[in-house]
Amino acid sequence: MYRLVASDMDETFLDADHAIPEANLRALRRMRELGVLFVPSSGRWYSSIMDNFTGEARELLEGSYALSYNGGFINRVGDETPLTTCGLSRACAEELYAMGRELGLCMHINVADGHVFVPDADEAERAYLSSISGVTHISSADHPDLSFLDGRDIVKILYVNRNFDALQELGSQLAPMAERLGVEITYSSKRYLELMPAGVDKGTGLTRLAEMLGIPMSQVIAVGDSSNDLAMIRAAGLGVGVANVTDDVRPYCDVVLETAGTDGAFTEIVERFLEP
Repeated sequence: MYRLVASDMDETFLDADHAIPEANLRALRRMRELGVLFVPSSGRWYSSIMDNFTGEARELLEGSYALSYNGGFINRVGDETPLTTCGLSRACAEELYAMGRELGLCMHINVADGHVFVPDADEAERAYLSSISGVTHISSADHPDLSFLDGRDIVKILYVNRNFDALQELGSQLAPMAERLGVEITYSSKRYLELMPAGVDKGTGLTRLAEMLGIPMSQVIAVGDSSNDLAMIRAAGLGVGVANVTDDVRPYCDVVLETAGTDGAFTEIVERFLEP
């Protein structure tokens, strides 16, 4: 019997407009009836995750938790003060920012108070982020370093490139630098290279939460689509990929669904793995 379902958000639980498909809302209702805890898990920040849960969806999360910043932060739903946190040193963040500027890439600089600063976004990236709160667009020409963030803790930095093959090649090239700085590289949304503190991932966050709740990992389902979901997919008793799971993650999934995340895959999860 599974007692907890942890799910990535974008491209897994939400549709292309960052909204909850009706099929997934029905699945949340049924999970609630069955006493199964649903835990959203995202690379985004807590307040941004909660923006996706309004009305009935918000009520269906009562008593649950959210894993944000790739599992580095754990929040009780309704409480903006995190139970766990993580972050990059300022020196590390400055070097990653300087590298992004040298490469001429759009970046996301995520800070612990629930905001993201996005230098040099093109029109497509601005459109993609338009429905997400807490985003501030800036120009790297106006900000040659991160001094404008003095006093704010930096959690992670993302590099943006919609050519996913090129992004993965860049990740290979940056691996020695990442190891030297004590950061780990993952990918999300087939457009982001994420640079997080080493040892912080959705798997460790989910494991920590399960321990807090006294739930064995054998009774946990984790659902995702990208490499930043891989650690929790591997840690869970049942690791599930939606139909649009990326090729680098697919081999590690216990099950790959027939339904794409953006089409409302959670009815399939309920019917196949949760119904008595």
